[in-house]
Amino acid sequence: MVASLRRCAVALAAAALATTAPAFGAGAPLKAPLPKGAALKVAPIAFTERTLPNGLQVIAVPSSTSPTVSVQVWYHVGSKDDPEGRSGFAHLFEHLMFKSTRHLKSEQFDRLTEDVGGSNNAYTSDDVTVYHEVVPSNHLETLLWAEAERMSNLDVVQTNFVSERGVVEEEYRQRVLASPYGRFGNAIAPASYQVHPYKRPTIGSIDDLEAATLDDVKAFHGTFYRPDNATLVVAGDFDPQQLDAWVDKYFARLSRPVAPVPKVQVDEPSWRADRHAEVTGPTVALPAIAYTWLAPPVTSPDAPALRIAAALLSSGEASRLNQALVYRQQIASQASFDADLRAGPGLLSASAVAAGGKPLVKVGAALLAEVNRLARRRVPAAELAKIKTQILTGALLARQTPDGLASAVGDAAVLEGRAANVNTELDALQAVTAADVQRVLRRYVTGAHKVTLTYTQAPPAPGASK
Repeated sequence: MVASLRRCAVALAAAALATTAPAFGAGAPLKAPLPKGAALKVAPIAFTERTLPNGLQVIAVPSSTSPTVSVQVWYHVGSKDDPEGRSGFAHLFEHLMFKSTRHLKSEQFDRLTEDVGGSNNAYTSDDVTVYHEVVPSNHLETLLWAEAERMSNLDVVQTNFVSERGVVEEEYRQRVLASPYGRFGNAIAPASYQVHPYKRPTIGSIDDLEAATLDDVKAFHGTFYRPDNATLVVAGDFDPQQLDAWVDKYFARLSRPVAPVPKVQVDEPSWRADRHAEVTGPTVALPAIAYTWLAPPVTSPDAPALRIAAALLSSGEASRLNQALVYRQQIASQASFDADLRAGPGLLSASAVAAGGKPLVKVGAALLAEVNRLARRRVPAAELAKIKTQILTGALLARQTPDGLASAVGDAAVLEGRAANVNTELDALQAVTAADVQRVLRRYVTGAHKVTLTYTQAPPAPGASK
């Protein structure tokens, strides 16, 4: 995919999950099957962290599994920080940061990474904007210089602004307007959150972007793109002392603005009643329905159990929703459940696309019935163990690469506020019991108010030919 399209990711990279008998860590193969019921002991990820005088948090994760290194810069700014009436600014800057700086040409990050056998990309979520690269280890210094260069010397000029605004608007047309279910997915957050800025979709809106001025963009950049609002994570094959020297050389000289970084102070109130919203689209061959419930932050002790519950319902062909709604009842063409846990209040969502000719009200009833069944009846031990193994395996595989290591540590450091959580979250996941799954579903789903969102074909415009 071309460089401009590769940066259209608007999704948060999945948080690493996982868990305690034989040790299994990066590069350490599992030599024998575990006894039934035994927990897998995962070797802790070794890392160091420090904060520069200008406020930049620096985390180093040495690993010699391959002669490569991952460089990630996590800016603590996401779509929740978009100014009122200017949705999409965080996403816009994901694109602008690949344009020119005082000493870099536009798209030169591709040359510094892809031309040496590496890669680069970025993504924007509600809470963060993350830039990540993987290169051979001998190119580490160049990447550190380049990241410091675009942190401090980005060309926030009219030509770059207009160019990337056009790219973001075209992405909106492709992902939201042209996609059959784009409007549906884009409507979930606005329909669910009442006051929290999470209600603004990360991708933004064309009207808000068109109304923006260069002064608006410069103000946003000056407010959030600064060393005291960023976390640098370097993982892979490097000499720790040399890394410290390079970080001091290129990042320590960057100035720290006097004004503090503004933080979102709004909280989402408890939902006091069920709500209903309707969305229509021009090409809805099969109607869809979604239910959402308010979830706790990612730091909640209930987060591991909610993730297990979501996986039981929706992970893979053998998942409960897929088996019940798609195969046995044949009432839905697809069904899913997601635990979208964030730094602030998250969302739990169950959704389904109807099978041909099936009434949406029956699809919704079947969807809720399956979720309620998991809350009422204790999950069998074998099914619970299988899901834990799947999640654990995925997490451990991701941690075999420098990029996966950096992502796991960065996620814990930035979203959870404590890098050391990367070495405890896996134990917490393995400790989840069947009773825990029932408890969290009863607390956050069956015992809570919900939002219902339906998605159907829009009626023909007055005077339109049939």
